[in-house]
Amino acid sequence: MTEELVRLSQTLPIWLWNISLILFAILTGILIKMILVPLVRREAIAQASYSLFRSFIRHFNKILSVFIPLIVFSSLLPFTRFNTLTLSVVSKTVEILLIGCFAILLIRTVRVFEDYLYHRFDVNKDNNLRERKIRTQIVFIRKLIITIIVIVSTAIILLSFESMQKIGAGLLTGVGVGGIIIGFAAQKSLGNLLAGFQIAFTQPLRMDDVVIVEGEWGRVEEINLTYVVVNIWDKRRLVLPINYFIEKPFQNWTRTTAEILGTVFIYTDFTIPIQQLRDKLTALLTGHPLWDGKVNVLQVTDFKERTMEIRCLMSCRNSGDAFDLRCYVREQMIQYVQSNFPESLAKIRITYNEGTSAPGSTE
Repeated sequence: MTEELVRLSQTLPIWLWNISLILFAILTGILIKMILVPLVRREAIAQASYSLFRSFIRHFNKILSVFIPLIVFSSLLPFTRFNTLTLSVVSKTVEILLIGCFAILLIRTVRVFEDYLYHRFDVNKDNNLRERKIRTQIVFIRKLIITIIVIVSTAIILLSFESMQKIGAGLLTGVGVGGIIIGFAAQKSLGNLLAGFQIAFTQPLRMDDVVIVEGEWGRVEEINLTYVVVNIWDKRRLVLPINYFIEKPFQNWTRTTAEILGTVFIYTDFTIPIQQLRDKLTALLTGHPLWDGKVNVLQVTDFKERTMEIRCLMSCRNSGDAFDLRCYVREQMIQYVQSNFPESLAKIRITYNEGTSAPGSTE
Protein backbone atom coordinates (compact mmCIF):
# COMPACT_ATOMS: atom_id res chain seq x y z
CA MET A 1 0.00 0.00 0.00
CA THR A 2 2.81 2.39 0.88
CA GLU A 3 4.66 1.60 -2.36
CA GLU A 4 1.51 2.26 -4.38
CA LEU A 5 1.05 5.66 -2.71
CA VAL A 6 4.67 6.59 -3.45
CA ARG A 7 4.28 5.47 -7.07
CA LEU A 8 1.04 7.44 -7.39
CA SER A 9 2.65 10.57 -5.90
CA GLN A 10 5.33 10.47 -8.59
CA THR A 11 2.83 10.41 -11.43
CA LEU A 12 0.90 13.53 -10.32
CA PRO A 13 2.08 17.15 -10.19
CA ILE A 14 3.35 18.22 -6.77
CA TRP A 15 0.60 20.80 -6.13
CA LEU A 16 -2.14 18.41 -7.22
CA TRP A 17 -0.81 15.61 -5.04
CA ASN A 18 -0.58 17.80 -1.95
CA ILE A 19 -4.08 19.20 -2.48
CA SER A 20 -5.38 15.66 -3.01
CA LEU A 21 -3.98 14.56 0.35
CA ILE A 22 -5.55 17.56 2.09
CA LEU A 23 -8.93 16.91 0.46
CA PHE A 24 -8.67 13.21 1.28
CA ALA A 25 -8.07 14.03 4.96
CA ILE A 26 -11.07 16.41 5.05
CA LEU A 27 -13.40 13.98 3.26
CA THR A 28 -12.28 11.10 5.48
CA GLY A 29 -13.07 13.18 8.57
CA ILE A 30 -16.50 14.10 7.19
CA LEU A 31 -17.22 10.46 6.31
CA ILE A 32 -16.24 9.16 9.75
CA LYS A 33 -18.38 11.84 11.40
CA MET A 34 -21.33 11.07 9.12
CA ILE A 35 -21.15 7.43 10.17
CA LEU A 36 -20.46 7.99 13.87
CA VAL A 37 -22.89 10.81 14.74
CA PRO A 38 -26.12 9.12 13.46
CA LEU A 39 -25.26 5.97 15.42
CA VAL A 40 -24.72 7.97 18.61
CA ARG A 41 -27.84 10.07 17.96
CA ARG A 42 -29.95 6.94 17.54
CA GLU A 43 -28.81 5.68 20.94
CA ALA A 44 -29.50 9.11 22.46
CA ILE A 45 -33.09 9.15 21.14
CA ALA A 46 -33.71 5.68 22.55
CA GLN A 47 -32.78 6.78 26.06
CA ALA A 48 -34.69 8.82 28.62
CA SER A 49 -34.36 12.49 29.62
CA TYR A 50 -30.63 12.16 30.29
CA SER A 51 -28.38 10.47 27.78
CA LEU A 52 -24.61 10.11 27.78
CA PHE A 53 -24.76 9.90 23.99
CA ARG A 54 -26.75 13.16 23.78
CA SER A 55 -24.16 14.85 25.97
CA PHE A 56 -21.40 13.40 23.73
CA ILE A 57 -23.02 14.86 20.60
CA ARG A 58 -23.53 18.28 22.17
CA HIS A 59 -19.93 18.63 23.34
CA PHE A 60 -17.93 16.73 20.68
CA ASN A 61 -19.88 17.40 17.47
CA LYS A 62 -17.92 20.48 16.33
CA ILE A 63 -14.43 19.59 17.56
CA LEU A 64 -14.49 16.17 15.84
CA SER A 65 -15.00 17.97 12.52
CA VAL A 66 -11.51 19.40 12.98
CA PHE A 67 -9.75 16.71 15.02
CA ILE A 68 -10.40 13.72 12.71
CA PRO A 69 -9.15 15.40 9.50
CA LEU A 70 -6.07 16.62 11.40
CA ILE A 71 -5.30 13.08 12.58
CA VAL A 72 -5.68 11.72 9.05
CA PHE A 73 -3.57 14.49 7.50
CA SER A 74 -0.90 14.05 10.19
CA SER A 75 -0.61 10.36 9.29
CA LEU A 76 -0.29 11.30 5.59
CA LEU A 77 2.45 13.93 6.08
CA PRO A 78 5.27 11.48 5.17
CA PHE A 79 3.64 11.04 1.75
CA THR A 80 3.41 14.76 0.93
CA ARG A 81 5.82 16.37 -1.51
CA PHE A 82 6.38 19.71 0.21
CA ASN A 83 9.87 21.20 0.11
CA THR A 84 11.88 21.08 3.35
CA LEU A 85 10.93 24.53 4.60
CA THR A 86 7.23 24.15 3.79
CA LEU A 87 7.13 20.66 5.32
CA SER A 88 8.66 22.02 8.52
CA VAL A 89 6.08 24.81 8.73
CA VAL A 90 3.16 22.49 7.92
CA SER A 91 4.34 19.85 10.41
CA LYS A 92 4.70 22.42 13.18
CA THR A 93 1.27 23.89 12.38
CA VAL A 94 -0.38 20.46 12.44
CA GLU A 95 1.39 19.64 15.71
CA ILE A 96 0.13 22.85 17.37
CA LEU A 97 -3.39 22.30 16.07
CA LEU A 98 -3.39 18.71 17.34
CA ILE A 99 -2.25 19.85 20.79
CA GLY A 100 -5.00 22.49 20.84
CA CYS A 101 -7.64 20.00 19.65
CA PHE A 102 -6.53 17.43 22.19
CA ALA A 103 -6.81 20.05 24.96
CA ILE A 104 -10.33 20.91 23.78
CA LEU A 105 -11.23 17.20 23.73
CA LEU A 106 -10.07 16.89 27.35
CA ILE A 107 -12.15 19.93 28.30
CA ARG A 108 -15.18 18.49 26.50
CA THR A 109 -14.66 15.19 28.32
CA VAL A 110 -14.76 17.09 31.61
CA ARG A 111 -18.00 18.71 30.45
CA VAL A 112 -19.55 15.33 29.62
CA PHE A 113 -18.64 14.05 33.07
CA GLU A 114 -20.09 17.23 34.58
CA ASP A 115 -23.38 16.64 32.72
CA TYR A 116 -23.57 13.15 34.23
CA LEU A 117 -22.99 14.49 37.73
CA TYR A 118 -25.58 17.24 37.17
CA HIS A 119 -28.07 14.53 36.23
CA ARG A 120 -27.03 12.39 39.18
CA PHE A 121 -27.42 15.28 41.63
CA ASP A 122 -30.44 17.21 40.35
CA VAL A 123 -31.12 20.49 42.18
CA ASN A 124 -34.68 20.83 40.84
CA LYS A 125 -36.39 19.61 43.97
CA ASP A 126 -37.48 21.14 47.27
CA ASN A 127 -34.85 19.65 49.60
CA ASN A 128 -31.73 20.00 47.44
CA LEU A 129 -29.12 20.81 50.08
CA ARG A 130 -26.90 17.78 49.31
CA GLU A 131 -27.20 18.36 45.56
CA ARG A 132 -26.23 22.04 45.81
CA LYS A 133 -23.30 21.13 48.03
CA ILE A 134 -21.94 18.64 45.50
CA ARG A 135 -22.67 20.90 42.54
CA THR A 136 -20.64 23.71 44.13
CA GLN A 137 -17.66 21.37 44.37
CA ILE A 138 -18.21 20.13 40.81
CA VAL A 139 -18.22 23.66 39.37
CA PHE A 140 -15.06 24.70 41.21
CA ILE A 141 -13.15 21.49 40.36
CA ARG A 142 -14.25 21.70 36.72
CA LYS A 143 -12.96 25.27 36.37
CA LEU A 144 -9.71 24.35 38.10
CA ILE A 145 -9.15 21.33 35.81
CA ILE A 146 -9.90 23.39 32.69
CA THR A 147 -7.45 26.07 33.84
CA ILE A 148 -4.74 23.44 34.36
CA ILE A 149 -5.43 21.90 30.92
CA VAL A 150 -5.14 25.31 29.23
CA ILE A 151 -1.92 26.20 31.07
CA VAL A 152 -0.27 22.83 30.37
CA SER A 153 -1.32 22.87 26.69
CA THR A 154 0.00 26.40 26.24
CA ALA A 155 3.27 25.41 27.90
CA ILE A 156 3.65 22.37 25.62
CA ILE A 157 3.05 24.51 22.54
CA LEU A 158 5.56 27.15 23.63
CA LEU A 159 8.20 24.57 24.55
CA SER A 160 7.91 22.99 21.12
CA PHE A 161 9.77 26.04 19.74
CA GLU A 162 13.54 26.16 20.23
CA SER A 163 13.52 29.91 20.82
CA MET A 164 11.00 29.48 23.61
CA GLN A 165 13.19 26.80 25.21
CA LYS A 166 16.10 29.24 25.32
CA ILE A 167 13.88 31.92 26.82
CA GLY A 168 12.69 29.41 29.41
CA ALA A 169 16.26 28.51 30.32
CA GLY A 170 17.07 32.19 30.73
CA LEU A 171 14.06 32.70 32.95
CA LEU A 172 15.07 29.80 35.17
CA THR A 173 18.31 31.57 36.10
CA GLY A 174 16.28 34.40 37.61
CA VAL A 175 13.62 32.22 39.18
CA GLY A 176 14.67 33.15 42.72
CA VAL A 177 14.20 36.90 42.42
CA GLY A 178 11.37 36.50 39.93
CA GLY A 179 9.53 34.12 42.23
CA ILE A 180 9.67 36.63 45.09
CA ILE A 181 8.44 39.46 42.86
CA ILE A 182 5.64 37.35 41.39
CA GLY A 183 4.70 36.14 44.86
CA PHE A 184 4.23 39.71 46.12
CA ALA A 185 2.41 40.77 42.97
CA ALA A 186 0.03 37.81 42.94
CA GLN A 187 -0.62 37.41 46.65
CA LYS A 188 -4.22 38.66 46.36
CA SER A 189 -4.95 36.36 43.42
CA LEU A 190 -3.41 33.41 45.22
CA GLY A 191 -5.41 34.35 48.32
CA ASN A 192 -8.60 34.30 46.26
CA LEU A 193 -7.66 30.94 44.78
CA LEU A 194 -7.05 29.44 48.22
CA ALA A 195 -10.30 30.98 49.43
CA GLY A 196 -11.99 29.25 46.49
CA PHE A 197 -10.64 25.90 47.66
CA GLN A 198 -11.87 26.62 51.17
CA ILE A 199 -15.35 27.58 49.95
CA ALA A 200 -15.57 24.55 47.65
CA PHE A 201 -14.92 22.06 50.45
CA THR A 202 -16.02 23.78 53.69
CA GLN A 203 -18.94 25.47 51.87
CA PRO A 204 -20.07 28.50 53.83
CA LEU A 205 -22.08 29.11 50.65
CA ARG A 206 -23.10 26.96 47.70
CA MET A 207 -24.55 27.36 44.24
CA ASP A 208 -28.13 28.72 44.35
CA ASP A 209 -27.85 29.68 48.05
CA VAL A 210 -30.01 32.62 49.11
CA VAL A 211 -27.75 35.23 50.71
CA ILE A 212 -27.90 38.75 52.10
CA VAL A 213 -24.65 40.46 51.18
CA GLU A 214 -23.82 44.16 51.09
CA GLY A 215 -27.43 44.79 52.13
CA GLU A 216 -28.77 43.01 49.01
CA TRP A 217 -30.94 39.88 48.73
CA GLY A 218 -29.96 37.46 46.00
CA ARG A 219 -28.96 33.96 44.93
CA VAL A 220 -25.45 32.67 44.29
CA GLU A 221 -25.31 32.36 40.50
CA GLU A 222 -21.61 31.63 39.87
CA ILE A 223 -18.68 30.53 42.01
CA ASN A 224 -15.53 31.06 39.98
CA LEU A 225 -11.89 30.55 40.92
CA THR A 226 -11.43 34.11 42.15
CA TYR A 227 -14.89 35.73 42.37
CA VAL A 228 -18.55 35.03 43.12
CA VAL A 229 -21.56 36.39 41.21
CA VAL A 230 -24.77 37.00 43.18
CA ASN A 231 -27.99 37.41 41.20
CA ILE A 232 -29.86 40.23 42.97
CA TRP A 233 -33.68 40.02 43.13
CA ASP A 234 -34.08 42.87 40.59
CA LYS A 235 -31.81 41.10 38.04
CA ARG A 236 -28.68 43.09 38.89
CA ARG A 237 -25.45 41.11 39.37
CA LEU A 238 -23.25 41.70 42.42
CA VAL A 239 -19.67 40.55 41.75
CA LEU A 240 -17.49 40.01 44.83
CA PRO A 241 -13.97 38.61 45.31
CA ILE A 242 -14.26 35.09 46.62
CA ASN A 243 -12.27 35.82 49.78
CA TYR A 244 -15.03 38.30 50.76
CA PHE A 245 -17.06 35.30 51.94
CA ILE A 246 -14.16 34.14 54.11
CA GLU A 247 -13.23 37.48 55.65
CA LYS A 248 -16.58 39.27 56.08
CA PRO A 249 -19.92 38.26 57.64
CA PHE A 250 -22.93 37.61 55.43
CA GLN A 251 -26.34 35.99 55.81
CA ASN A 252 -26.97 32.58 54.23
CA TRP A 253 -30.68 31.75 54.35
CA THR A 254 -30.22 28.23 52.93
CA ARG A 255 -27.13 27.10 54.83
CA THR A 256 -28.75 23.99 56.34
CA THR A 257 -32.24 24.05 54.83
CA ALA A 258 -34.32 26.19 52.50
CA GLU A 259 -37.17 26.44 55.05
CA ILE A 260 -37.68 29.89 56.54
CA LEU A 261 -40.11 31.76 58.80
CA GLY A 262 -41.93 34.77 57.37
CA THR A 263 -43.06 37.66 59.56
CA VAL A 264 -45.71 40.33 59.13
CA PHE A 265 -46.04 43.23 61.61
CA ILE A 266 -49.35 45.05 62.07
CA TYR A 267 -49.73 48.22 64.15
CA THR A 268 -53.23 48.80 65.53
CA ASP A 269 -55.08 50.45 68.36
CA PHE A 270 -55.24 48.73 71.75
CA THR A 271 -58.97 47.97 71.36
CA ILE A 272 -58.68 45.40 68.57
CA PRO A 273 -59.72 41.81 69.49
CA ILE A 274 -56.60 39.65 69.22
CA GLN A 275 -58.33 36.26 69.05
CA GLN A 276 -60.34 37.26 65.99
CA LEU A 277 -57.15 38.34 64.26
CA ARG A 278 -55.59 35.00 65.20
CA ASP A 279 -58.54 33.13 63.72
CA LYS A 280 -58.34 35.22 60.54
CA LEU A 281 -54.63 34.40 60.11
CA THR A 282 -55.39 30.68 60.48
CA ALA A 283 -58.13 30.97 57.85
CA LEU A 284 -55.76 32.75 55.45
CA LEU A 285 -52.99 30.17 55.83
CA THR A 286 -55.11 27.00 55.81
CA GLY A 287 -55.01 25.49 52.35
CA HIS A 288 -52.75 28.19 50.91
CA PRO A 289 -50.20 26.61 48.51
CA LEU A 290 -47.30 28.76 49.79
CA TRP A 291 -47.73 27.70 53.45
CA ASP A 292 -46.00 24.48 54.49
CA GLY A 293 -48.37 23.84 57.39
CA LYS A 294 -45.82 23.96 60.21
CA VAL A 295 -45.88 27.39 61.90
CA ASN A 296 -48.94 29.63 62.35
CA VAL A 297 -48.56 32.14 65.20
CA LEU A 298 -50.06 35.56 65.96
CA GLN A 299 -48.77 37.38 69.03
CA VAL A 300 -48.69 40.86 70.52
CA THR A 301 -44.96 41.54 70.58
CA ASP A 302 -44.76 45.15 71.76
CA PHE A 303 -46.63 48.22 72.97
CA LYS A 304 -45.81 51.66 71.66
CA GLU A 305 -47.06 54.98 73.00
CA ARG A 306 -49.96 55.07 70.54
CA THR A 307 -50.09 51.60 68.92
CA MET A 308 -49.90 47.92 69.65
CA GLU A 309 -47.46 45.77 67.62
CA ILE A 310 -48.87 42.45 66.41
CA ARG A 311 -46.61 39.89 64.75
CA CYS A 312 -47.87 37.23 62.35
CA LEU A 313 -45.45 34.33 62.00
CA MET A 314 -45.71 31.68 59.27
CA SER A 315 -43.42 29.01 57.83
CA CYS A 316 -42.59 28.40 54.17
CA ARG A 317 -40.54 25.99 52.09
CA ASN A 318 -38.16 28.69 50.83
CA SER A 319 -37.51 32.43 50.94
CA GLY A 320 -39.27 33.11 47.64
CA ASP A 321 -42.51 31.56 48.92
CA ALA A 322 -42.07 33.41 52.22
CA PHE A 323 -41.89 36.81 50.50
CA ASP A 324 -45.04 36.19 48.44
CA LEU A 325 -46.96 34.77 51.42
CA ARG A 326 -45.98 37.70 53.64
CA CYS A 327 -47.30 40.16 51.05
CA TYR A 328 -50.55 38.18 50.78
CA VAL A 329 -51.08 38.01 54.56
CA ARG A 330 -50.20 41.69 55.01
CA GLU A 331 -52.74 42.77 52.38
CA GLN A 332 -55.51 40.50 53.65
CA MET A 333 -55.03 41.32 57.32
CA ILE A 334 -55.13 45.09 56.83
CA GLN A 335 -58.21 44.70 54.62
CA TYR A 336 -59.83 42.61 57.36
CA VAL A 337 -59.07 45.27 59.99
CA GLN A 338 -60.37 48.06 57.74
CA SER A 339 -63.61 46.21 57.02
CA ASN A 340 -64.40 44.84 60.49
CA PHE A 341 -62.57 47.04 63.00
CA PRO A 342 -62.06 50.47 61.42
CA GLU A 343 -62.15 52.06 64.85
CA SER A 344 -59.10 49.96 65.81
CA LEU A 345 -56.77 51.38 63.19
CA ALA A 346 -53.78 53.23 64.62
CA LYS A 347 -54.91 56.59 65.94
CA ILE A 348 -53.76 59.53 68.02
CA ARG A 349 -55.90 60.24 71.11
CA ILE A 350 -56.58 63.81 72.23
CA THR A 351 -58.52 64.40 75.45
CA TYR A 352 -60.45 67.67 75.55
CA ASN A 353 -61.87 68.84 78.89
CA GLU A 354 -64.75 71.29 78.59
CA GLY A 355 -63.99 74.60 80.22
CA THR A 356 -60.25 74.38 79.61
CA SER A 357 -58.84 77.17 77.51
CA ALA A 358 -57.29 76.20 74.26
CA PRO A 359 -53.57 76.90 74.09
CA GLY A 360 -52.89 80.49 72.96
CA SER A 361 -56.47 81.73 73.45
CA THR A 362 -57.36 84.88 75.40
CA GLU A 363 -60.27 85.32 77.82
